[in-house]
Amino acid sequence: MKKLSRRDSLKGAALAGSTLALASCEKMISSASRRFGQDFPDTVFVAESNDIDDAYHLLNRAAYGPWPGDVSYLKSMGTQAWLEQQLQPETIDDLACESRARRFESVFFKPGNAYEFKENVLREELSRHTLLRAIYSKRQLFEVMVGFWTDHLNIDLGKGDCIYFKPWDDLNVVRKHALGNFRDLIRASVISPAMLVYLDGKENRKRKGTDDVPNENYARELMELHTMGVHGGYTQKDVSEAARCLTGWTIKKKKAFLNRGTVYFNPGHHDDGEKVILGKTIPERETHDGEKDLEDLIDIVCEHPATARYISLKLCRRFVSYDPPETLVSRVTEDFIKSKGDIKTLLRTILLSEEFNQSKGQRFKRPFRYIVSTLRALGADTHAHKPLIEYFNRMGQTPFSHPTPDGYPEEETPWMGTLLWRWNFAFGIVNNEIPDVKLPLGKMAKSTNALSGKDLSAETIAAYLLGRQATENETAAIEEYRKELENGNEHPKQQAELLAVLMASPAFQRC
Repeated sequence: MKKLSRRDSLKGAALAGSTLALASCEKMISSASRRFGQDFPDTVFVAESNDIDDAYHLLNRAAYGPWPGDVSYLKSMGTQAWLEQQLQPETIDDLACESRARRFESVFFKPGNAYEFKENVLREELSRHTLLRAIYSKRQLFEVMVGFWTDHLNIDLGKGDCIYFKPWDDLNVVRKHALGNFRDLIRASVISPAMLVYLDGKENRKRKGTDDVPNENYARELMELHTMGVHGGYTQKDVSEAARCLTGWTIKKKKAFLNRGTVYFNPGHHDDGEKVILGKTIPERETHDGEKDLEDLIDIVCEHPATARYISLKLCRRFVSYDPPETLVSRVTEDFIKSKGDIKTLLRTILLSEEFNQSKGQRFKRPFRYIVSTLRALGADTHAHKPLIEYFNRMGQTPFSHPTPDGYPEEETPWMGTLLWRWNFAFGIVNNEIPDVKLPLGKMAKSTNALSGKDLSAETIAAYLLGRQATENETAAIEEYRKELENGNEHPKQQAELLAVLMASPAFQRC
């Protein structure tokens, strides 16, 4: 055995001390969070109807599932008042969430300064920050829309320097405009350093006196994925002309002495000539006016009727069903045009619609929503360390890691191959096998009167977790599983595993 030097001993002691300090800090945050309201209330809503409760349904879609007490809170406010509150997230006190999520300093650094961090630190902190906000924020609709636009404007951390720029993009593009105006969102994304790297915009140039051919990668995705949609009516000529509009935007290199990572416009690399896009002419510019091409291009694609239709359809697919009713899509499209892309207006139309209310239980939860909704339903206490993040990897939806620009798929078929990991997650969490995830099952038992002693009621557990009474088949299946557990004489395990069976059930995996 190697003999440890005094220096090795001091290093080990320092590491152990920092680990203990971190653990102590997280315990303090957890304790403070409970005092701020992140705990089971004395009683929680338990559904009495065979149909999914309206408030539960709204929280399953416009939030990442109900936190204990959320259903009762929504019912006391009324749907319209709750929605208006969620559409003004800055008015909602989110101190408990902030105490957990604001600890990651790299998330708030400017792009150039992020170079000071190691890549694994940036990836871990951005993932943990995103997950903790989804779990604990009271600004749930805002977080759901952050997830929606993150998919819509997908950026893979694995390409080039994206990992250094995506934290800034998350804060200043997606989060800043998640409930704002669609044009403003696209405008911010076009010259985001992360997007300029991911879709090669920083390489898009037409230097004077050269045969440079503009790089069309971003221009194509701007039309196909970000605005008009693949069937939006644009042509290859429109893509080429759009790419010409976007020439000259680039980033100060990592080795730059000043302002590294900063986006700037280089007029010497811009094509100043006349362009015609979707039948509209952008005039020839003086060299110093080349930046105006970007504004004209954004106006053209964002005001195009195909964009209103495409974005409205995507929102209806996310909040209603994979094949949403045409009646709803048409109304949302009209509202998009009338409001000039006001995102709050579109959400009001969707979430207050009869079509939304009739779509209960139709959507399959993607891995991110499944894990987060589970943690929220159980009132879990976590700081999102690596063992928890690993389940996202195994289920196939690691944050910020989808390799292609289209974002993680909406449809359920691509996720069917990871169902076993959902089962493993459900049983792992209730059996206390995932480090850093603690469940207040005692408080849950008291609140639901469902997990106490021999009077364990599968029906009550289901009514709490599913937002409706269990069907006869569901009750029979759970009771059969309970009998098998009772034969093993492991009563505490019964309580936990019956809960896991419900969380792994087809009903809980839908929303």
